[in-house]
Amino acid sequence: MEESSHEIRTPLISKDEKEDQASSSQAIEPKSISEVNEEQEQEENSPVKQVALTVPITDDPSLPVLTFRMWVLGALSCVLLSFLNQFFWYRTEPLTITAISAQIAVVPLGRLMAAHITDHAFFKGTRWEFTLNPGPFNVKEHVLITIFANSGAGTVYAIHIVTVVKVFYKKHITFFVSFLVIITTQVLGFGWAGIFRSYLVEPAAMWWPANLVQVSLFRALHEKEKRPKGGLTRTQFFLIAFICSFAYYVFPGYLFEMLTSLSWICWIFPKSVLAQQLGSGLYGLGIAAVGIDWSTISAYLGSPLASPWFATANVAAGFVFVMYILTPICYWLNVYKAKTFPIFSNELFTSTGEEYNISSIIDSNFHLDLAAYEKEGPLYLSTFFAMTYGVGFAALTATIVHVALFHGREIWEQSKASFQEKTMDIHTKLMRKYKQVPEWWFVIILIANIALTIFACEYYNDQLQLPWWGVLLACGIAIFFTLPIGIITAITNQTPGLNIITEYIIGYIYPGYPVANMCFKVYGYISMTQAVTFLQDFKLGHYMKIPPRTMFMAQVVGTFIACIVYLGTAWWLMETIPDICEDTSSVWTCPSDTVFYDASVIWGLIGPRRIFGNLGTYEAINWFFLAGAIAPILVWLAAKAYPQQEWIRLINMPVLIGATGNMPPATAVNYTTWIIVGFLSGFVVYRYKPDLWRRHNYVLSGALDAGLAFMGVLLYFCLGLEDVSLSWWGNDLDGCALATCPTAKGVVVEGCPVVY
Repeated sequence: MEESSHEIRTPLISKDEKEDQASSSQAIEPKSISEVNEEQEQEENSPVKQVALTVPITDDPSLPVLTFRMWVLGALSCVLLSFLNQFFWYRTEPLTITAISAQIAVVPLGRLMAAHITDHAFFKGTRWEFTLNPGPFNVKEHVLITIFANSGAGTVYAIHIVTVVKVFYKKHITFFVSFLVIITTQVLGFGWAGIFRSYLVEPAAMWWPANLVQVSLFRALHEKEKRPKGGLTRTQFFLIAFICSFAYYVFPGYLFEMLTSLSWICWIFPKSVLAQQLGSGLYGLGIAAVGIDWSTISAYLGSPLASPWFATANVAAGFVFVMYILTPICYWLNVYKAKTFPIFSNELFTSTGEEYNISSIIDSNFHLDLAAYEKEGPLYLSTFFAMTYGVGFAALTATIVHVALFHGREIWEQSKASFQEKTMDIHTKLMRKYKQVPEWWFVIILIANIALTIFACEYYNDQLQLPWWGVLLACGIAIFFTLPIGIITAITNQTPGLNIITEYIIGYIYPGYPVANMCFKVYGYISMTQAVTFLQDFKLGHYMKIPPRTMFMAQVVGTFIACIVYLGTAWWLMETIPDICEDTSSVWTCPSDTVFYDASVIWGLIGPRRIFGNLGTYEAINWFFLAGAIAPILVWLAAKAYPQQEWIRLINMPVLIGATGNMPPATAVNYTTWIIVGFLSGFVVYRYKPDLWRRHNYVLSGALDAGLAFMGVLLYFCLGLEDVSLSWWGNDLDGCALATCPTAKGVVVEGCPVVY
């Protein structure tokens, strides 16, 4: 079936090749003056090679976008993904279904609707004329449906607050207040995104690597191309890779779960605590551990196929430094009684190595019981967990200093250019054909949303605890960090987190209020994260030439639908499942919400002053703030001293230092395998087989994601719901039972040898 009158061409790098193609096409049919001008524009291409190799440089403004099938399939995708992701979120092994699943599933549905729905024109001859079927299912409709799906693909972080208050604290919070918190959090990010569009979407240097996976998939699903001799078309390659990924995941997902982490050192030394600490991919340092499972590879860092090699190298360097240098030194020097605890754990401990009883230090008003806290003693963390917090502090200051030094001039120039004509790349020029979204739309949304947030926190203060000035402070933090973190994400595909610093600040200023701490974190951190997500969608629309106002409408409607469905699903589960999040023998253990609850106790109840301040054990960790600020300065000075060494400028300290920011819950095997695949794709294949990389790299990434998602859902509904499982040694994850054992003398832990 023909999809559009203008087939998307593969962008070309070679000028001679472009001229040859232009002359040959002109010989076939005469061109109008406008078409010739368009071809002259197309002489240009993106200065970023990966974009030039992947993103089309043509546009067909005549393609219908706001169609009946777009609204139906878009809303349906958003509802289904929102429901399924929230439904799986409370389970012990949560499953995330990405927008790529919907991106693929809607293609046959869209073509079916195009083939069978009437094309009758309603209100013909009037300004209200419309048709349910404007022609073949086209790529622009498909992009907008995917934008809808994106709204339901990522978790709505503010649901954590509702779950923790209702289930863990067993405190009253109404559905209406819950909805206010969720919708204001999501929409707040929309305001920040609108403000920074000109900095993070229009410049060609802000290329958002993750979007290239979806662009490649759109092209594979919509373009017609001839199969090269002895090769495969993109569509054929996608289908083969998809079927292989789908079929293979039955092994790591059900039959042979040990493929998630093959820690073979543990098998060689089954009785050695040291060997298992070194070799465990899930509970240790993960030396030589590998995971032959795409969910292991892409779970926390995203697809390694979408990561540019310099970013992968930065992550690898940061991971090696923290995991294999800093952590072992601190552990074996017994810093902060390190040997009393596991080398890698996110649990909270007493000074004797026992698990900390958090509930014993909370009084009836959900405040810290000082007498009980003094009796229980100070709270201790595992070595790696403590270092992770330090690295989080360093990444924060490194982000600010790095962006100021390496992108400060660009930001200043962009600020000046906002008020005058500026040079534009080919994609920005093509987008100028469409009406832009006025800045005041975003400003009005932002002001109204902040006002609504302040109203909610003041009027329902008994439920939310956060005062009005806390809302303004959270907004200030979010708007300050959106630009630097957006720049880093747009260039490296890695997003440094703000959750630690938001918890730290409000924990010092307003201790003893755990719900206020959670709300502040959500408004200060998640609104920024949501802004980055919206900006990424803006760039996807920019690459695929979606009219900006149509894009705006899809994002607003998709966000609203997702908020309602996420909250409705979570509320239904909390009301209908007995002992949800509390019964450890069930599948509804809520691992992420439990961590969120623990964090609210640590930062909101106990407070950072009793952990990282003058009353705490880990006061020296604050020096990481200074170290993080100094590190980018050293790189900048080196780049100035040796300008001919271009590799120095590729050292990205926020990414390098913050590499282990996802650990825990991410584990060593997630990183080691991700780095290996990223090296093979981003360095070996990209350098030595560029044509193969151009045609298949991002398509392969999408196929692996989709195959995993579909088989994961199938396994759950066919076997998981009935609790049908296999019990054999191949399903003994990791096989490193001694990796979590302490090595200090005299510490007794069940199942571990005692050191004397």
